[in-house]
Amino acid sequence: MTENIANKIVVITGASSGLGAETARHLVTAGAKVALGARRKDRLDELVAELGADNATAFQVDVTDREQVVAFVNDAATRWGRIDVMLHNAGLMPMAPLTENRWQEWDACIDVNLKGVLYGLGAVLPIMQKQGSGHNVFVSSVAGHVVNPVGAVYCAAKTGIRVIAEALRQEVKEWGGRTTVVSPGAVDTELPASVKAESVSGMISDSYATGAIPADSFARAVAFALSQPAEVDINEILYRPTSQAM
Repeated sequence: MTENIANKIVVITGASSGLGAETARHLVTAGAKVALGARRKDRLDELVAELGADNATAFQVDVTDREQVVAFVNDAATRWGRIDVMLHNAGLMPMAPLTENRWQEWDACIDVNLKGVLYGLGAVLPIMQKQGSGHNVFVSSVAGHVVNPVGAVYCAAKTGIRVIAEALRQEVKEWGGRTTVVSPGAVDTELPASVKAESVSGMISDSYATGAIPADSFARAVAFALSQPAEVDINEILYRPTSQAM
């Protein structure tokens, strides 16, 4: 599953832990070079030390700041000479009943999960279009397919990512662009920690503690999509732990 990955330049947001960090490890092992972006620069520096400075670079970026996202993407393009793939991975999972009126969490969810993706696209698409190729990989969720009663805003955001990706798929065909949406179920990452509502945080933590699968499951899904030849476009991958019912 590493064919066609060697020497690809992959930009990853939310790369300091979880899905982003594990995917970076997997892709570097397959021969790719990675530009890592996240708010926690110390964690990125540790990951670069692990992967090797010849294979990875680190850039502190908050995806809710459009100028920072543009600077991150431009830095990657300058350092590596091109961008073959952008993994739009930064995300939050605030869950709570709407009646709790956690409006600050609603804002954060939309700013990170949706606007952060749009800022990434705005920065990378001109580079990819000029190259005549480029692959954007989006992180949705089972929650982008199945609505739950405490996930109204999160489910809406993850559904929105799928909508953005499908519109982009149709838009970039004329110059060879590709799009993939990966929608995981419960995966062992720090994401449940973003659930702050006491009414649901314990339930979420317990479900992840007993049923979550390793983050390398996501990395393998991304690698599968990236390993395809240029004429094959894997548009969507939906997967869950075997034990997850919804």
